[in-house]
Amino acid sequence: MRRASAPLPSVSAAVPEVPAAGRVIALLLALLLAPGCGAGDEVDYLSFATEDEANTMEIFNAASPAVVYVTSTTLRRNLLTLNVEEIPRGSGTGFVWNESGLVVTNFHVIAGAQRLTVTLQDRSEHDAEVIGIAPEKDLAVLRLLEPPAGLVSLPLGDSSELSVGRKVLAIGNPFGLDTTLTTGVVSALGREIRAPSNRRIRGVIQTDAAINPGNSGGPLLNSLGQLVGVNTAIYSPSGASAGIGFAIPVNTVKDVVPQLISYGRMLRPIMGVELASDRWIRRYGIEGLPIVRVYPDLPGDEAGLRGAFRSARGDIVLGDIIVAIDGEPVRSNDDYLSILEKRKVGDRITVTVRRGEDEETLDVTLSESQ
Repeated sequence: MRRASAPLPSVSAAVPEVPAAGRVIALLLALLLAPGCGAGDEVDYLSFATEDEANTMEIFNAASPAVVYVTSTTLRRNLLTLNVEEIPRGSGTGFVWNESGLVVTNFHVIAGAQRLTVTLQDRSEHDAEVIGIAPEKDLAVLRLLEPPAGLVSLPLGDSSELSVGRKVLAIGNPFGLDTTLTTGVVSALGREIRAPSNRRIRGVIQTDAAINPGNSGGPLLNSLGQLVGVNTAIYSPSGASAGIGFAIPVNTVKDVVPQLISYGRMLRPIMGVELASDRWIRRYGIEGLPIVRVYPDLPGDEAGLRGAFRSARGDIVLGDIIVAIDGEPVRSNDDYLSILEKRKVGDRITVTVRRGEDEETLDVTLSESQ
C-alpha cells in the first residue's frame, strides 16, 4: 500500500556545511535518507526548488513586468520610388523608472532614432519620446506618450555595496527574444569603458551574466531584486556574450536620471573657459590642457586665467595650460570633465597651470552652466 508523501526535510537542517561542489550530493542523500523519502518515493518537482532557484524565480517574476523592449526606426527615401519609408534602426531593452511612464535605457539604443516604440511585458506597444540624454554616461530617458495604468518600477539598490562574487541577474531582450533571464556573479568592479561620446565611464560593473545584443539598457539586479546596474556593453570580438559584460552602476544612474528628467541633459559646474581638443593636443605633443579662450565675467576670468592670443607678428601664442585640478592630473578633456562632474556649483577648486616656463596655482569658484 502506497504511503502519502511526507513533507520534504529542511535543506538547512538536513545538509551540513560542505563545499559548494558537494552540496548537490549532500542534498540528494538527505532526501533519500529522510523518513518518507525512500528510494521508491517520488519527489514532486513542481513544488520543489533549492533556495537559489526559489530566489531567482522570485526576482524574475517580480522584476520582469518592469522590463520593456525598445525599438527605434528612422525615415529614409526609397531611391526607386522616392517614397519616404520607415526603416528599423535598432532595438534594445529598458526598464520602467516610475508609474508616470518614464523609461530608462542606453543612449546608443535610441541614438539617431526618429520614432521609438516601447513594448511592455503584456506585448502592448506604446509610442515614446526622448526627454533627456547623457551620451557621456550612455543613458537616456524616454516617456510613453500614453502610459497605461499599473506600471511597475524596480526598487533601487546601492552599487557601492557590491563585491566580487555576489550574485547578479540580467533581464533583457537579446536578439529580440523578449524577457530573457541570465544569471551570474560580479566578476570585477571599477572597470572603465568608452561611452558613445568617447568619454570614459568609470566605476563600471563587470559580470559574467550573459549579455548579448539586445540586452543593452536592461536592468542588472542583485539577490534582493534591487536594481544595481544598467547593462550596456559586452567584450567580445564576435559580438556575442563571451563571459564579460559591463553595467553602469546604479549610483551613477541615480545621479544622472533626475537631471535628464528635469533638464534634458547632465548639469556640471563650469569655469567659463574653452579648451583645446584632444586631437590638437596629441598632434602637437602638449602635456596638459591648453585654454583657448576665457569668457568674460565668468569664474575663469575672475580668477585670472589666460587664453591663447596672437602676438604682434600674428603668431598664436599659448596661454595657460591646465596641468592639475585639486592635485589631480589633467591630461585630456575627459580628465577635466570627470573632475568637474564630482564638484558642485559654488565649490572652490585649485587650478594648477603652466604659464610660459612657470607654474602657477589659481583658485576658481565654480558657477552654474549657462
